Amino acid sequence: MPVTMLEAAFGTVAALVVPALAVGLHAPPGRSVPVAATVEIGERIVDFPAPGEFLSGGVPAAAPSKPIMVAGFRMMTRQVSLAEYDLCVAAGACMAADARASQADVPVTGVNWTDADTYARWYSEATGESWRLPTALEAAAAAGERFGGESFSATADDPQNPAVRWIRRYKEEAAARHPADPEPKPGGHYGPNTLGIEDFGGNVWEWTSSCYSRVTLDAKSGQPETVVENCGVHVLEGRHRAYMSNFVRDGRSGGCAVGTPPEKLGFRLVRDEPFCGPACWISALFSSESSQS
Repeated sequence: MPVTMLEAAFGTVAALVVPALAVGLHAPPGRSVPVAATVEIGERIVDFPAPGEFLSGGVPAAAPSKPIMVAGFRMMTRQVSLAEYDLCVAAGACMAADARASQADVPVTGVNWTDADTYARWYSEATGESWRLPTALEAAAAAGERFGGESFSATADDPQNPAVRWIRRYKEEAAARHPADPEPKPGGHYGPNTLGIEDFGGNVWEWTSSCYSRVTLDAKSGQPETVVENCGVHVLEGRHRAYMSNFVRDGRSGGCAVGTPPEKLGFRLVRDEPFCGPACWISALFSSESSQS
């Protein structure tokens, strides 16, 4: 079940980390589309700043942040490549990406949230498995030590002196700038993190299924008073968090709430494990007994 922004912000805490496990590329029986390599992300704790805009007393407030337990899941080792995305285009299910490259072994970029969601649905049908965009919380869990999260906070602001906020934002934006690196790199260029997820935090930001929210917090308790969710804008995770309208394909064109605009917009998917009901377990039991007889 997807985790909402508020569930992520105020969820309960538990601790258990399971080692990551990579799974190789293969084509399912009767299917011509290969299944991407994946990494199993075990149940783990993430220090997670909730995505969205937070206001308290009419002024910007720091995003609620606390350790959150994330259920285990399986995610693509690498971002969806241009070659993989072009299979969807060739099938007539996806719009061609805006960005093209001289080599196919690079992440697909120049795609918006709708493109990524459409690919996930097509890929699920093509492989006979269930694939979807990750939540922002799942992306944070898979990013491990490379999780950027919010680059900017409001904790040091003085509501009585707007100049403090302006100076803070100027310093933080200057610190977040880095040399331009506009060209997509071949898969694996930025290497794996400690969980085995490759290229996260490179020059491609990744779409998630989490919607942008505007939350008003009670000035005394810090609890949410009102929540306005805008699913016409979604969260991107990468070197830092960004927010983009669903139709935006070029991060430099705008839509980023704060910080340096994302250089390239791409994505990777989560594979949901199929539900195994009683019939499945009975079949597995008899198959096991048969193999031993």
